[in-house]
Amino acid sequence: LPFTQMAKVDSRFGHKDSSDQNFDYMFKLLIIGNSSVGKTSFLFRYADDSFSNSFVSTVGIDFKVKTVYRNDKRVKLQIWDTAGQERYRTITTAYYRGAMGFILMYDICNEESFNAVQDWATQIKTYSWDNAQVILVGNKCDMDDERVVPADKGKQLADQLGFEYFEASAKENINVRQVFERLVDIICVKMSESVDTDPAMVTGAKNTRLTDNPPQLPQNCA
Repeated sequence: LPFTQMAKVDSRFGHKDSSDQNFDYMFKLLIIGNSSVGKTSFLFRYADDSFSNSFVSTVGIDFKVKTVYRNDKRVKLQIWDTAGQERYRTITTAYYRGAMGFILMYDICNEESFNAVQDWATQIKTYSWDNAQVILVGNKCDMDDERVVPADKGKQLADQLGFEYFEASAKENINVRQVFERLVDIICVKMSESVDTDPAMVTGAKNTRLTDNPPQLPQNCA
C-alpha cells in the first residue's frame, strides 16, 4: 500500500484543509493501552515520521488524519490517540463507538501493561461494535535487553484473544507502517465478507460523522 498523501487536522478547533473531503472511504482507528506504552510516539512515527524521547502524557484524546491508497481507492484514516490513565477512561471509551479498528498496545519492558491487555480487550468488546478489528502490538522491541514480556507470550495472548500480533518500535521505526497496513487490510477483508452476506450494508461511508452509528461497510474494498 503506497502511502502518499497526508491531511492535517487541528483537533482543538476542527479546522480541515481543502483536501479533507477528497477520499472514497473513511476508517476510524483507535490506539489504546496503558499510559507510557508509546501510543503517541507510534502515531507520530506513522503520521509524521517523527520521534521524540521526551514523554508528555496525552490528555483525554487527540487524533491525526492520514489518507492511504488501496486499489485506486483513497481511504482516509482517522487515527485517535487515547489517554491510558484510568481517570480518562469515561472520555476515551466514548470514542470506541464506530471505530473500525484498534491497535491495542503494551510495552515489552513493562509487565503491568501486558497484564492489562485482557482488560483493554474487554473494553473493546464492551464499547465498540462487533466487527471492529484488533491488532495487539508489543511496542519498544528495540529495548530487547530490558524485555520482561517474551514475544511468544505476546503471540500466545493474541491468539487467545483472536487478534493478530506484531512487535514494533516507534523509536527505530520497526513495523509501524506494517501494523497500520495490516489493520487496513483486515478491515477491508471483513468488510468484503460482510457485504457478501448482507448486500444491504453497502452504503456511503464517506459522509459518516463521528457522532453517527458505526460506519456502514463500503463495497470493493479488498
